[in-house]
Amino acid sequence: MLNYSTSEENYIKTIFHLQVDNDTVTTNALAHELLTRPASVTDMMKKLKTKKLVQYQPYKGFRLNMEGKKVALSIIRRHRLWEFFLSEKLKFDWDEIHDVAEELEHVSSRKLVDKLDEFLGYPKFDPHGDPIPDVHGKMENFQRVSLSALPFNTLAEVCLVSNQSSGMLEVLRHKNIAIGTKLEVKKKFGFDNSLEIKIRQQAPVTISEQLAKNIFVKYGS
Repeated sequence: MLNYSTSEENYIKTIFHLQVDNDTVTTNALAHELLTRPASVTDMMKKLKTKKLVQYQPYKGFRLNMEGKKVALSIIRRHRLWEFFLSEKLKFDWDEIHDVAEELEHVSSRKLVDKLDEFLGYPKFDPHGDPIPDVHGKMENFQRVSLSALPFNTLAEVCLVSNQSSGMLEVLRHKNIAIGTKLEVKKKFGFDNSLEIKIRQQAPVTISEQLAKNIFVKYGS
């Protein structure tokens, strides 16, 4: 595998995430996500096309090809393993680990990453609940539902937080909600769609609709 610059890797990873919702990624969407100018995106797409990582047509959009996806998954694997290491071994708070992992993910030594994976016991998910790609780029897949859609009085377990901004994670910590937290939805308030939830051995708390939509849970068999 070729080595890529930090900037190239950031573009590749961002395209991968945007492709999840939109098969083709536009120049403007990528520029907005990376806080850069459309002209800079166009220049980078030409470079990535030369390196045979993207399928790109001016004015129509672009997407990662198979090789591009492979590179993206390797970057995501490094990022999520470092997040796990920072959280589990160095005891960073989960709202601190993302920015540090953003720096560490660009250390591309395959041997280091594989040794890190082995040292950590081959974790399947990072501290936010995102699946960690294995050495072949494969990830665990499981059924989950937004907390806002969880049926009332159904015991569920938090398994993913989709918005991983520091502000979001700070609110979750304040509400004592983390990956693995077991809870139930007791009531929805029609005025603003906020939810009353009950966490085991704690008094009920109210959370906003926005917060609930960013928390995903699993329940049932």
